[in-house]
Amino acid sequence: MSLLITIATYNEIENLPLLVEAIFRHAPQCDLLIVDDNSPDGTGKWCDEQAQREPRLKCLHRAGKQGLGTAIMAAMRYAMEHDYTYLLNLDADFSHDPQCLPALVAGMAPPGGPPRDVMIGSRYIPGGKIEGWPIVRHLMSRGVNVYARVLLGLKPHDVSGGYRCYRTEMLKKIDLNTIRSRGYSFQEEILWRLKRAGANFGETPITFVDRQRGASKINRGEAWQAVRILMALGVRNWTGR
Repeated sequence: MSLLITIATYNEIENLPLLVEAIFRHAPQCDLLIVDDNSPDGTGKWCDEQAQREPRLKCLHRAGKQGLGTAIMAAMRYAMEHDYTYLLNLDADFSHDPQCLPALVAGMAPPGGPPRDVMIGSRYIPGGKIEGWPIVRHLMSRGVNVYARVLLGLKPHDVSGGYRCYRTEMLKKIDLNTIRSRGYSFQEEILWRLKRAGANFGETPITFVDRQRGASKINRGEAWQAVRILMALGVRNWTGR
């Protein structure tokens, strides 16, 4: 087994050094790929400097901020091109605890059970929870999950979270060039396309903690774009068009 852990970054210099250290502490066998969108705060520069001393750390630089979905797709292409067994993605702001990395990887091949193609770190199964959110954001997140699960016919309980491990052989069955989402709706769209390719899903509980350092990258325009894309995919899912 070979494991590539990936993080998409834009202005995460406050979080990245501590996060990289924590990832290697909990998953020392991994390689770590940082996909940076030309962060003006020096995130990419820090990554290059550390990569000179740490062979497990890789840096992929992009010309500018192009969206979370395209960053994850770039990481997926890298994982497939370099023949990693698994790709595991998490957020750069410590909302996803690196302590859960071993559970996500172990869930890909559970003892006595069928192998999984995708393991999701879930906030919405027993044992999972969210800390630090106001009630309005809780309701919005729950609403998006129900909306996407109904529209796309998805079985996992948490389809919008980004803490996931993928089997790269299954990713190769997806034509990434056909994916419409460039932002946050990518999380739901990739699950829908993997479902159509016959993927087997699993979930493990996580505690999602709202970021303590740095600024959120979510904006209202991108949120509405995600809603529109999910609606279009839902029409396709239910009509076959």
